[in-house]
Amino acid sequence: MESIPIYFMPGMAASPKIFEFISLSEPFECHLLSWIPPQKNEPLSDYAKRMAERVKQPNPILVGVSFGGVLVQEMAHHLNVRALVLVSSIKSHNELPRAMKMADRTNIHKLLPTQWIESLDALALFAFGNGIKKRLELYQKYLSERDPEYLNWAIDTLVHWKQERLEIPFLHIHGSKDNVFPAKHLQSPVEFIDGGHAIILTQSQWFNANLALLLKDF
Repeated sequence: MESIPIYFMPGMAASPKIFEFISLSEPFECHLLSWIPPQKNEPLSDYAKRMAERVKQPNPILVGVSFGGVLVQEMAHHLNVRALVLVSSIKSHNELPRAMKMADRTNIHKLLPTQWIESLDALALFAFGNGIKKRLELYQKYLSERDPEYLNWAIDTLVHWKQERLEIPFLHIHGSKDNVFPAKHLQSPVEFIDGGHAIILTQSQWFNANLALLLKDF
Protein backbone atom coordinates (compact mmCIF):
# COMPACT_ATOMS: atom_id res chain seq x y z
CA MET A 1 0.00 0.00 0.00
CA GLU A 2 1.31 3.43 -0.94
CA SER A 3 2.25 5.50 2.08
CA ILE A 4 0.47 8.80 2.80
CA PRO A 5 2.70 11.52 4.23
CA ILE A 6 1.11 13.50 7.05
CA TYR A 7 2.82 16.56 8.53
CA PHE A 8 1.96 17.86 12.01
CA MET A 9 2.27 21.57 12.87
CA PRO A 10 1.97 22.57 16.55
CA GLY A 11 0.14 25.60 17.88
CA MET A 12 1.48 28.98 18.88
CA ALA A 13 4.46 28.73 21.25
CA ALA A 14 4.25 24.92 21.25
CA SER A 15 6.80 22.32 20.22
CA PRO A 16 6.13 19.14 18.22
CA LYS A 17 6.12 17.31 21.57
CA ILE A 18 2.38 18.01 21.74
CA PHE A 19 1.98 15.15 19.25
CA GLU A 20 3.90 12.63 21.35
CA PHE A 21 0.73 10.68 22.17
CA ILE A 22 -0.56 10.57 18.59
CA SER A 23 0.03 7.26 16.83
CA LEU A 24 -1.11 6.49 13.30
CA SER A 25 -0.43 3.18 11.61
CA GLU A 26 0.18 2.47 7.94
CA PRO A 27 -0.36 3.81 5.38
CA PHE A 28 0.34 7.09 7.20
CA GLU A 29 3.95 8.29 7.35
CA CYS A 30 4.16 10.90 10.08
CA HIS A 31 6.46 13.94 10.09
CA LEU A 32 6.73 16.71 12.69
CA LEU A 33 7.22 20.38 11.89
CA SER A 34 8.55 23.10 14.20
CA TRP A 35 8.23 26.86 14.23
CA ILE A 36 11.05 28.82 12.62
CA PRO A 37 11.95 32.42 13.54
CA PRO A 38 9.92 34.93 11.51
CA GLN A 39 11.70 37.73 9.75
CA LYS A 40 10.93 41.27 10.85
CA ASN A 41 7.38 42.21 9.79
CA GLU A 42 7.21 39.06 7.64
CA PRO A 43 3.81 38.52 5.98
CA LEU A 44 2.18 35.20 6.81
CA SER A 45 2.20 34.25 3.13
CA ASP A 46 6.00 34.60 2.98
CA TYR A 47 6.45 32.71 6.24
CA ALA A 48 4.17 29.94 4.98
CA LYS A 49 6.20 29.66 1.78
CA ARG A 50 9.38 29.14 3.81
CA MET A 51 7.64 26.54 5.97
CA ALA A 52 6.28 24.76 2.90
CA GLU A 53 9.86 24.18 1.75
CA ARG A 54 10.22 21.84 4.73
CA VAL A 55 7.56 19.53 3.35
CA LYS A 56 9.53 17.10 1.20
CA GLN A 57 6.93 14.44 0.29
CA PRO A 58 4.37 15.05 -2.48
CA ASN A 59 0.62 15.28 -1.94
CA PRO A 60 0.72 15.35 1.87
CA ILE A 61 -1.94 15.80 4.51
CA LEU A 62 -1.17 18.78 6.73
CA VAL A 63 -2.37 18.79 10.34
CA GLY A 64 -2.31 22.11 12.18
CA VAL A 65 -3.23 22.89 15.78
CA SER A 66 -4.63 26.31 16.77
CA PHE A 67 -2.49 29.00 15.06
CA GLY A 68 -0.65 26.11 13.40
CA GLY A 69 -3.96 25.36 11.69
CA VAL A 70 -3.98 28.86 10.24
CA LEU A 71 -0.40 28.36 9.07
CA VAL A 72 -1.06 25.05 7.25
CA GLN A 73 -3.92 26.71 5.38
CA GLU A 74 -1.46 29.29 4.10
CA MET A 75 1.18 26.62 3.39
CA ALA A 76 -1.36 24.84 1.17
CA HIS A 77 -1.14 27.75 -1.28
CA HIS A 78 2.44 26.65 -2.00
CA LEU A 79 1.91 22.86 -2.07
CA ASN A 80 -0.28 20.25 -3.70
CA VAL A 81 -1.94 18.85 -0.60
CA ARG A 82 -4.26 15.89 -0.25
CA ALA A 83 -6.19 17.49 2.60
CA LEU A 84 -5.91 19.64 5.70
CA VAL A 85 -6.77 18.71 9.27
CA LEU A 86 -7.50 21.67 11.54
CA VAL A 87 -7.45 20.96 15.27
CA SER A 88 -8.65 23.59 17.76
CA SER A 89 -8.33 26.16 14.99
CA ILE A 90 -10.35 28.39 12.65
CA LYS A 91 -11.12 28.36 8.92
CA SER A 92 -11.60 32.10 8.37
CA HIS A 93 -11.30 35.42 10.15
CA ASN A 94 -15.07 35.29 10.66
CA GLU A 95 -14.51 32.54 13.24
CA LEU A 96 -12.25 34.69 15.42
CA PRO A 97 -13.74 35.57 18.81
CA ARG A 98 -14.97 39.12 19.31
CA ALA A 99 -11.91 40.26 21.26
CA MET A 100 -9.57 39.23 18.44
CA LYS A 101 -11.78 40.91 15.84
CA MET A 102 -11.63 44.08 17.92
CA ALA A 103 -7.85 43.79 18.09
CA ASP A 104 -7.79 43.54 14.28
CA ARG A 105 -9.58 46.89 14.02
CA THR A 106 -7.88 48.74 16.87
CA ASN A 107 -4.44 47.09 17.20
CA ILE A 108 -5.02 47.22 20.94
CA HIS A 109 -3.06 43.98 21.32
CA LYS A 110 0.11 45.94 20.49
CA LEU A 111 -0.36 47.97 23.67
CA LEU A 112 -0.16 44.89 25.87
CA PRO A 113 3.09 44.47 27.79
CA THR A 114 5.23 41.64 26.45
CA GLN A 115 6.50 40.75 29.93
CA TRP A 116 3.64 38.27 30.31
CA ILE A 117 5.49 36.11 27.82
CA GLU A 118 8.13 35.51 30.49
CA SER A 119 5.47 33.88 32.68
CA LEU A 120 5.15 30.22 31.76
CA ASP A 121 1.81 30.03 33.55
CA ALA A 122 0.37 32.88 31.47
CA LEU A 123 1.82 31.51 28.25
CA ALA A 124 0.47 28.02 28.95
CA LEU A 125 -3.02 29.39 29.55
CA PHE A 126 -2.81 31.39 26.33
CA ALA A 127 -1.57 28.41 24.31
CA PHE A 128 -3.74 25.66 25.76
CA GLY A 129 -6.77 27.39 27.29
CA ASN A 130 -8.35 27.38 30.74
CA GLY A 131 -8.91 23.65 30.84
CA ILE A 132 -5.28 22.88 31.64
CA LYS A 133 -4.95 24.73 34.95
CA LYS A 134 -4.66 21.51 36.94
CA ARG A 135 -1.94 20.25 34.61
CA LEU A 136 -0.01 23.48 34.17
CA GLU A 137 3.36 22.09 35.25
CA LEU A 138 2.95 19.15 32.88
CA TYR A 139 2.03 21.30 29.91
CA GLN A 140 4.79 23.84 30.39
CA LYS A 141 7.22 21.31 28.91
CA TYR A 142 5.47 21.66 25.56
CA LEU A 143 6.15 25.41 25.32
CA SER A 144 9.48 25.72 23.53
CA GLU A 145 8.82 28.85 21.45
CA ARG A 146 9.02 31.72 23.94
CA ASP A 147 10.90 34.39 22.03
CA PRO A 148 8.98 37.69 22.40
CA GLU A 149 9.57 38.67 18.77
CA TYR A 150 8.09 35.39 17.54
CA LEU A 151 5.11 35.59 19.92
CA ASN A 152 4.34 39.21 19.06
CA TRP A 153 4.53 38.34 15.36
CA ALA A 154 2.26 35.32 15.82
CA ILE A 155 -0.40 37.20 17.78
CA ASP A 156 -0.38 40.12 15.34
CA THR A 157 -0.55 37.75 12.37
CA LEU A 158 -3.47 35.83 13.83
CA VAL A 159 -5.68 38.83 14.60
CA HIS A 160 -5.03 40.33 11.14
CA TRP A 161 -5.64 37.10 9.20
CA LYS A 162 -8.10 37.86 6.40
CA GLN A 163 -9.11 34.51 4.88
CA GLU A 164 -12.80 34.42 4.00
CA ARG A 165 -13.24 30.79 3.02
CA LEU A 166 -11.25 27.56 2.91
CA GLU A 167 -11.41 26.01 -0.54
CA ILE A 168 -9.15 22.98 0.04
CA PRO A 169 -10.58 19.64 1.29
CA PHE A 170 -10.39 19.72 5.07
CA LEU A 171 -11.40 18.14 8.33
CA HIS A 172 -12.02 20.45 11.29
CA ILE A 173 -11.84 18.86 14.77
CA HIS A 174 -12.66 21.05 17.74
CA GLY A 175 -13.24 20.84 21.46
CA SER A 176 -16.80 21.63 22.48
CA LYS A 177 -15.49 23.56 25.50
CA ASP A 178 -12.71 25.45 23.68
CA ASN A 179 -12.36 28.90 25.28
CA VAL A 180 -9.71 30.26 22.87
CA PHE A 181 -11.81 29.73 19.73
CA PRO A 182 -15.31 29.15 21.17
CA ALA A 183 -17.53 26.67 19.35
CA LYS A 184 -20.32 29.23 18.95
CA HIS A 185 -18.24 31.22 16.46
CA LEU A 186 -17.39 28.29 14.18
CA GLN A 187 -19.03 27.55 10.85
CA SER A 188 -19.82 24.01 9.75
CA PRO A 189 -18.56 21.50 8.98
CA VAL A 190 -16.90 20.83 12.34
CA GLU A 191 -16.34 17.53 14.15
CA PHE A 192 -16.86 18.41 17.82
CA ILE A 193 -15.41 16.27 20.59
CA ASP A 194 -15.53 16.73 24.34
CA GLY A 195 -12.71 18.91 25.62
CA GLY A 196 -11.09 22.34 25.60
CA HIS A 197 -8.39 23.96 23.49
CA ALA A 198 -5.80 21.29 24.36
CA ILE A 199 -7.66 18.29 22.88
CA ILE A 200 -4.57 17.20 20.93
CA LEU A 201 -3.15 16.32 24.38
CA THR A 202 -6.20 15.52 26.47
CA GLN A 203 -8.03 13.50 23.79
CA SER A 204 -5.10 11.76 22.09
CA GLN A 205 -6.84 8.39 22.43
CA TRP A 206 -9.79 9.75 20.44
CA PHE A 207 -7.44 10.92 17.69
CA ASN A 208 -5.66 7.55 17.59
CA ALA A 209 -8.98 5.74 17.33
CA ASN A 210 -10.72 8.03 14.85
CA LEU A 211 -8.35 10.19 12.79
CA ALA A 212 -7.34 7.49 10.31
CA LEU A 213 -11.00 6.57 9.76
CA LEU A 214 -11.96 10.20 9.17
CA LEU A 215 -9.14 10.60 6.64
CA LYS A 216 -9.95 7.51 4.57
CA ASP A 217 -12.12 9.48 2.13
CA PHE A 218 -9.41 12.04 1.29
